[in-house]
Amino acid sequence: MQPYKLLRLRIDYDMNINDEFEVKIETMSSLGLGIAKLDGQVVFVNNACPDDTAIIKITKINKNFLNADIVKIIKPSKHRTEKICPLQKVCGACQLGFIDYDYQLEIKHNIVKDAIKKIAHLDTSVNYPIASPKTLHYRQKIQYPISQTQNSKRLIAGYYKPHTHDIVNIKYCPVHPEICDKIFEYIREKGNIYNISGYVEKTNKGCLKHVVIRSSEYSKKLLVTFVVNKIENNLKNLALDLYNNFDEISGVCINYNPKKTNVILSDNSECIAGQDYIEEKILDKIFKIGVNTFFQVHPSSAENIFKYVKDEVSKFEKPVVLDAYAGIAAFGAVVSDAAKSVVSVEENPKSIELAQDVLKMNNINNIELYANDTLKYLKSVKRKFNISIIDPPRKGCEKEALDEILKHTKDEIIYISCNPATLARDLNYLKEKGCTVLSIQPFDMFCHTYHVETAAVIKI
Repeated sequence: MQPYKLLRLRIDYDMNINDEFEVKIETMSSLGLGIAKLDGQVVFVNNACPDDTAIIKITKINKNFLNADIVKIIKPSKHRTEKICPLQKVCGACQLGFIDYDYQLEIKHNIVKDAIKKIAHLDTSVNYPIASPKTLHYRQKIQYPISQTQNSKRLIAGYYKPHTHDIVNIKYCPVHPEICDKIFEYIREKGNIYNISGYVEKTNKGCLKHVVIRSSEYSKKLLVTFVVNKIENNLKNLALDLYNNFDEISGVCINYNPKKTNVILSDNSECIAGQDYIEEKILDKIFKIGVNTFFQVHPSSAENIFKYVKDEVSKFEKPVVLDAYAGIAAFGAVVSDAAKSVVSVEENPKSIELAQDVLKMNNINNIELYANDTLKYLKSVKRKFNISIIDPPRKGCEKEALDEILKHTKDEIIYISCNPATLARDLNYLKEKGCTVLSIQPFDMFCHTYHVETAAVIKI
């Protein structure tokens, strides 16, 4: 190992990959990387915590920043704690899984504040994140890629190593319900017995590409989906075997997705055993969740968001509400008691079908459902809404969609976002259109990761 270079050396020193330096980690990036400075140049450090003093090794030299790994921690931050999982570094799914939970909330608070200040250019204060009711075994949707070992051809299942498509074969994950570990192990073992091949991405060959498990905190039931590149003879037998050996499984489906794509699920699914949905409860409403249904992966924490939104809607006297990017009309259903009427718009027709069941199950009679893109729907109508609830995908809203939402909204927009950067971008656009951001409230939905959910209330 080369002797490390002290921080006082200037950055114009002949720096190379694998050079080592002593640094102090100053803060955390929005992607969960520690940030240090080498003579003013930013260094992003993997698995680092603010206030760590460490020897780092340069792994990549970019034009405007450096990347590095920790070689040795000289003085650990007081916020470091025991890792939640032995695979925390290798797996990469829980980027903050070595930092105490209270400080994780502070990091997420700073991530949202930085986005609002630097991207939205707003002085609106950001409330402290509302903590998750549970920090372990909380994640109710798991999507493991499946492959096989090169020699023995045994199935492996887990998350990808960071920045690769190499699968970490995970036997235990502390953020999943424990039953999911047992199901994945059963699939690995029985899959080998049934001679089911794992997917080989380089050659686009093999059968089983992913296994997706949706689980319910409310019913304790699970829906298992095999995502396949092609059907092999014993795959349906494996599905039936799995269904018959786990009382917790309400159904097993096969999703056919032969395309070489990063999109995990196609629209083509078949239920092999049991039911093709599970039921979840948020506040006092029951929801049906199918193979392709968008639904919050952490229901107990999601309840905090739904209550926040319903409380805001309840400030108005029986408002007319738009529920845009609605999924299975979850927000619409929850606020329906406080609203005169709700219009829920969702472009996925299968989600709208499930939403129809949601309305029947909960005896809701004041929601209209439309299977349409939000922008196209709003362009086709002249109606006005007191409140528009928008919960767009991670990429945020198109400017044209925001223009239409403004045109059709009288009083307030409630914007739910899983991406502080695109939320801040859209808030800046709404500010330029004359809107006022009344409040910004983060919620911790994804414990031990850098991800944070945020609700913003905007006055028209």
